[in-house]
Amino acid sequence: MKLLLLLLAFPSFCYAQNELPEIKSINQRIDSLDKIKAKLMVELEDLKLNWIQDEIERVGVPIAGDQEEIISHLAYSLSYNEEHEQANWVMHIILPDIITGNASRSNDFREDPRISTSTSFEKDFFLKELKADGSYKYDGFGYDRGHLAPSADFRWSQKALSESYFYSNMSPQIGDFNRFKWAELESWMREYVTDHNTSLFIVTAPILNDDLQKIERSINNVSIPNYFVKVALDLKNETGIGFILPHEKIVQPLESFAVSIDSIEQILGYDLFSRLDDQLENTIESQDNYTLWLPEAQKNDVVAIALNELPKNAVNTNRVNGLINDSKKHTVCGKVVSTKKHKKGHIFIDLDKKFPNQVFSVSIFQSNIKNFDYEPEIYLLKQAVCFTGKIGEYNDTPNMIIEQDSQVKLLEEY
Repeated sequence: MKLLLLLLAFPSFCYAQNELPEIKSINQRIDSLDKIKAKLMVELEDLKLNWIQDEIERVGVPIAGDQEEIISHLAYSLSYNEEHEQANWVMHIILPDIITGNASRSNDFREDPRISTSTSFEKDFFLKELKADGSYKYDGFGYDRGHLAPSADFRWSQKALSESYFYSNMSPQIGDFNRFKWAELESWMREYVTDHNTSLFIVTAPILNDDLQKIERSINNVSIPNYFVKVALDLKNETGIGFILPHEKIVQPLESFAVSIDSIEQILGYDLFSRLDDQLENTIESQDNYTLWLPEAQKNDVVAIALNELPKNAVNTNRVNGLINDSKKHTVCGKVVSTKKHKKGHIFIDLDKKFPNQVFSVSIFQSNIKNFDYEPEIYLLKQAVCFTGKIGEYNDTPNMIIEQDSQVKLLEEY
């Protein structure tokens, strides 16, 4: 009985003692195949990394009038600016492999050994003190170590991802910038790659000049850029786009900052894709059609109506943030891109951008529906509409509560 209970409790013990030779042989073959697969995956990763460097060389790294030292890592290249202790630019490629890649954040921030003049390092961003309990007390200087080439773009390769944590790939960024709109832009690029099954050449750069402030307690006097740029080039579909973002908390939608690649080259003073065929370069670098780069969920979103197309004293959705809770009535105009009728009868309306990227919303509570001679959620959808009332805030989004239809007019009625 004791033996039977033992066998029931530990069936694998019994199985191991009586394993059939055929089963043992298959398990050994599986183990052998796993080892072969692991070896092939390493070879494949190396081939992809070599391909990236070949492609960067084929398209050409950014070139300015002055001769610069170009540093090439496994999956990106850069030019380092010793005066500002950060890269002039970083160039990398996002592969469709990010769809299945599962490499995780390494957080192994470290100096770049290939920069001969040395790079910034941890004490340029914060101090830490080991406490008695083994944890650390952090004294931050107010800036994130902002990736120029983001680590998530390399999640198909643990080796490439780890190299993205070199300090040569970091610029100081305030948290409200780095963790929100900048991160959203990075996400846009990855989503474009997955949606179009293509690769993207990316150039990211701080705009550096002699007038920049320095991180106060920085050991190496790291400069704080006022603007950052990101450029994307899709050779397969012969299209490209650029973005110039102010280094601040941004409330406007990203497309407000979309520009042509030509515009960014003029600002940076670089020929960004220096070996690209001239005719193809002229075609791609003059484009500024941001709609191609919108994530699928935002395809029906629109830009704010131009101020010169609005009624007198009206504002568009770009201007509402400065008017929140000022106790005055304002007229806000935009295109109704989505509406929703709650199960309790309340109606919610988004102008220009729909959830979760809404920039201005309108609420009509169920008790006020009787004041409308139409169904707002149906009649107003896809119309250019102006709403008049006080601007408050709901879930961090500017919001206006509408009580009667006299507060609502179609733009064409003005």
